[in-house]
Amino acid sequence: MALDTSGAYVIGVDFGTLSGRAVVVRVSDGAELASAVHDYEHAVMDTTLASSGATLPPEWALQDPNDYREVLRTAVPEAVKAAGIDPATVIGIATDFTASTPLPVLADGTPMCEVEGLRDRPHAYVKLWKHHAGQAQADRINALARERNESWLPRYGGFISSEWEYAKALQLVEEDPEIFERMDHWVEAADWIIWQLCGSYVRNACTAGYKGILQDGAYPSEDFEAALNPAFKGFAARKLVHPIGQLGDKAGGLTAQAAAWTGLPEGIAVAVGNVDAHVTAPAAKAVESGQMLAIMGTSTCHVMNGDTLAEVPGMCGVVDGGIMSGLYGYEAGQSGVGDIFAWYVKNQVPGRYFDDAAAAGKSIHQHLTDLAFAEPVGAHGLVALDWHNGNRSVLVDTMLSGVVIGQTLATRAEQGYRALLEATAFGTRTIVETFNASGVPVTEFVVAGGLLKNPQLMQMYSDVLRLPLSTIASEQGPALGSAIHAATAAGAYASVADAGEAMGRVERGKYEPNAQAADAYDKLFAEYSLVHDYFGRGANDVMKRLKAMRKEALS
Repeated sequence: MALDTSGAYVIGVDFGTLSGRAVVVRVSDGAELASAVHDYEHAVMDTTLASSGATLPPEWALQDPNDYREVLRTAVPEAVKAAGIDPATVIGIATDFTASTPLPVLADGTPMCEVEGLRDRPHAYVKLWKHHAGQAQADRINALARERNESWLPRYGGFISSEWEYAKALQLVEEDPEIFERMDHWVEAADWIIWQLCGSYVRNACTAGYKGILQDGAYPSEDFEAALNPAFKGFAARKLVHPIGQLGDKAGGLTAQAAAWTGLPEGIAVAVGNVDAHVTAPAAKAVESGQMLAIMGTSTCHVMNGDTLAEVPGMCGVVDGGIMSGLYGYEAGQSGVGDIFAWYVKNQVPGRYFDDAAAAGKSIHQHLTDLAFAEPVGAHGLVALDWHNGNRSVLVDTMLSGVVIGQTLATRAEQGYRALLEATAFGTRTIVETFNASGVPVTEFVVAGGLLKNPQLMQMYSDVLRLPLSTIASEQGPALGSAIHAATAAGAYASVADAGEAMGRVERGKYEPNAQAADAYDKLFAEYSLVHDYFGRGANDVMKRLKAMRKEALS
C-alpha cells in the first residue's frame, strides 16, 4: 500500500448503453456509499437521427456524445451528495465504457457532430458498440487479411468484427469521405471521456488492443489499408496512432472545467480509460488464470486472464496486459442476452401473463422464469439459437439471426422464454469449450451484471457449463472496477491487483452444478450444436439471404 487510505474516496463512472452511473467508493475497503444514474437524453439512435428526424438505415446505432458529458454534470455530484462525504476527500476518478464505441473528433477533441454544418450528418456521431452497418467492410477486412496471411488475424480468433474500429472507420471513409478527412482523431468514447476530464488524450491499452488491432506495438500496415481502399491508406498513422496508457495508470489531473462539472477537487487523479467488461475483473476478484468473468446484461462479455498466448477460434481478442499487467487478457462475447429476453417479453408474451405477474407481485421476467423452471429439463421440446443480435463469438457474424425449433400449437410462452434462456447458456458453453480446446482452460465461471439476480438462470448456467459459478457481491461491478482503477491511479495501491484484493468482492462457488440436470442439458446442447453449425458455418445461409431481402425491401 502506497499511502494511508483512511477517509479517502474515489468515484467510478460506468457509461452503459442507455445511461451512465456514478458510484462513490471508500478506498480502504471498497464499500459503496452511494450512486446516481443519468439516462442519456438521446438513448440509442437506431431508427432516426434526433437532430433532423431522418431515417437511419438498418443496423445503425448512434449516440450523442454530449449525453456522456451530462453524466459527469449530473450523476457525479448527485452521487457525492447522496454519499454525504466532503468532496475534498475524493482522490481520484475513473470511467469505463462500452466498446467499440468510436467517434470522429477534431484535434481539440470536439466531436464532428458538434461542428457547424455537420449536425445532421449521421457519420459525424458516435457509433455505438452495436452499430453493425459496417459488416460488409468487416467481411472485406477479414477476406483480405486471410488472403495476405496477416499475422494479427489469429489474435482475434480469425475474424475482425463489424463492431470494432477498423470496420466502422472504413464505412466512414466510403460513405462520408468529407468527415473522414476533416477529423483529426478516430477516438474511442472510453478515451474521449477521459480527455474531457483531464484535458489529455491518452489511448488506453485495452481498446487499442482489442478493438483497434494494435498487436506487438503495431497496427495493420499502410499497404493493407490501401488494398482495402486507396482513401483508407494511412488511416492508423493519421487518425489512430497516439500514446498508449496502461490500465490503472494516471492519464492526468482533473481540469478546472471538469471540476466545475463534477464538484470534485481540481487536479485529482484521472485514470486511463477502460472497457466495462475488462474493468470489472478486479472488482469480482477474477484476475487469476482460468477464472472466466461474464458480465451478463443486455449482452454478455467474457474476459479471462491467461499465462500463455494462444489462438482461440472466434475470440474477440487476446492482448498482452489487456486486463492485468503481466498476463494475457482474453475476450469473447455474446451480442444479445438480456436484450433477447426483453424482446421476447415485449413482443411474444400474451397480456394475461402480465396480469398474472402483477397479481402475484412479481416482475414479468420472474413470473415467466418461475413457470418455465417448474418443468424438468427438456419438457418444452425446444431448442433455440441466441443470435437475435448476431453472433460475436465464436462465429463472429452479425448477419446471423435467431431461431426457435420445436414449437407446436401446445407451446406456451414460458417454454419459449426458457428455450431462449438456455440458448444463451449454450452459447456461453460453446465459447468455454472452444477456449478449453485451444489450451486456455476455464476452471471457474464468475458472473457480474444485472442478470445474476435471477437464481434459476444462474443455476442453469452452472449446470450447462458443469462449472462452479461465483458471483460478484456488488450490483455495480463496472463502476466498482473503475473505482479500483481510480484508487490505483491516485497512488493508494501499488497495483490494480492489490487494489482489487482490498476493494473487490465475490461470493465463491455460490452455485454448483447439479449432475442430473447437467446430464439432461448435455442432450439439449448436442442439438444446439448441430443447429449452431448448420446455420452458422455455411450449410444453410438462409439468415443472410433473408436479411439481404429485408435490406432491399427497405432501401
